[in-house]
Amino acid sequence: MDVVRRYDVDGVVFDDYFYPYPKKDTAGRPLSFPDDASWRKYGWPNGLTREDWRRQNVNLFVQKIYQSIKAAKPWVKFGASPFGIWRPGHPWQIKGLDAYAGLYADSRLWLANGWLDYFAPQLYWPVDSPQQSFPVLLNWWTQQNVKGRNLWPGLNAVAVGEEWSVNEIARQISITRRQPGTSGEIFYHLRTIVENQALADLIRTQYGQSALVPASPWLASLPPVKPKLIVAENNRSSLGVRWETAGEAAWLWILQYRTNRVWATEILPAHQTTWTFENSRPDMVAVSAVDRVGNVSSPAAIKKTQPLRPGRGMIVLN
Repeated sequence: MDVVRRYDVDGVVFDDYFYPYPKKDTAGRPLSFPDDASWRKYGWPNGLTREDWRRQNVNLFVQKIYQSIKAAKPWVKFGASPFGIWRPGHPWQIKGLDAYAGLYADSRLWLANGWLDYFAPQLYWPVDSPQQSFPVLLNWWTQQNVKGRNLWPGLNAVAVGEEWSVNEIARQISITRRQPGTSGEIFYHLRTIVENQALADLIRTQYGQSALVPASPWLASLPPVKPKLIVAENNRSSLGVRWETAGEAAWLWILQYRTNRVWATEILPAHQTTWTFENSRPDMVAVSAVDRVGNVSSPAAIKKTQPLRPGRGMIVLN
């Protein structure tokens, strides 16, 4: 909360460390997490088993963080990236670590209760792994998302070149795009994308243009007011435009323009309110405002109505 209050962050994410992963001593025997005194003081008098008390601790922690962030800055998103298997047998063919019983992380509950703005389960297994199938788990998680939060699976990019070929990530991107209820993916981790040439090439191929983070309409749903778009420069070699807000200050701008029937998109920071097209004259230019939770205004547009004559040009405001 200190970070949220003092810094202009867009969001906060918790990784999958809630209670520690199970550990063993030098003889290979499981080690018990040392919370006996705390449980006897706070859990046992309330009739809770140690396991239920641990889960309650984590659940209350996640709920309180969400509520505290929203009380301080309602637009700051809160998300979690938990272990990709909630419990073995959910769905029926899935096997692996029981995060519910072993990490005391009831991540399905957080999602169902709407204590998250986005959910990124770590689906770090291949598509064809029968007991930890990427598409099977992805589909199951979307079915648990009854509040309609943003769901973006975590992809195991760090495995490319070590265990996987880059085609595995390409398949997972394709599956995610076809899966109803998902609106993107998250790569673990960024350094891998920067340093792994095969992954970098894949990213350029799969993501041709910049995209907005999907909106969070449960935080706010009223779109910004359409901005005002003005021709600032119009001569033989260039076209310049500028725009301004007609309501509250924007968080981002979307600049879209069409040249020879091909559209291009730029996502610009709030302080940038001009754009010059050097040695090109698009057929249409449009600007939209974006607010802090991702809502987009109607576009203000400029359209060329007839072929331009040198030094003049006919452009009208829509």
